[in-house]
Amino acid sequence: QVKLVESGGGLVQAGGSLRLSCAASGRSFSTYALGWFRQAPGKEREFAASISWGGSNTYYADSVKGRFTISRDNAKNTVYLQMNSLKPEDTAVYYCAAHKNRERLDMGYWGQGTQVTVSS
Repeated sequence: QVKLVESGGGLVQAGGSLRLSCAASGRSFSTYALGWFRQAPGKEREFAASISWGGSNTYYADSVKGRFTISRDNAKNTVYLQMNSLKPEDTAVYYCAAHKNRERLDMGYWGQGTQVTVSS
């Protein structure tokens, strides 16, 4: 069992930055792949970024590549999403996810989400 709690969302102007954090509780955190998904109003949840259990491999959606950076600190049981050059279309609820298999993150554990709003 893994419990995930996101934080760090808020309101920011276009071009600004935010860093999201996701703190995990439970055993074997370092053996889980982690990811961030987002859901904008009226849209389906979509993948944003993921990171392998050891942190050596990262993956990004084309829409965030070059602007967002995912990282993890296994000693702190935390995964981060650094978001730079934010755009209004990045406005969404951002969710943290965990699964043993990176390709099945959408079938794993989920946090409650944190709202990110980017004003133009």
